[in-house]
Amino acid sequence: MALKVKLTKSYAGASEDMLGTIKGLGLKKFGDERLLKDTPAIRGMAFKVKHLVSLETVSTEAPAPKRRKPRKIALRDRARAYQAKQDKA
Repeated sequence: MALKVKLTKSYAGASEDMLGTIKGLGLKKFGDERLLKDTPAIRGMAFKVKHLVSLETVSTEAPAPKRRKPRKIALRDRARAYQAKQDKA
């Protein structure tokens, strides 16, 4: 089971706590929609900003978040690959 969270109202004038909660839910701008795993933590975050978002329970599973390398490591790997390509040529 998953929760579909949609930002239905503007967060202009909201407190820093609410802005952090909205960012934590992965919502960036008005109308954004995310499919999140149904956990007590996510439900609590949605409850905190319930006047700004709409919730819908969905029977499908939420996609697993993709892990990304830190920027410093990604740049290092890219530079090494470029250097290896230059050495071959």
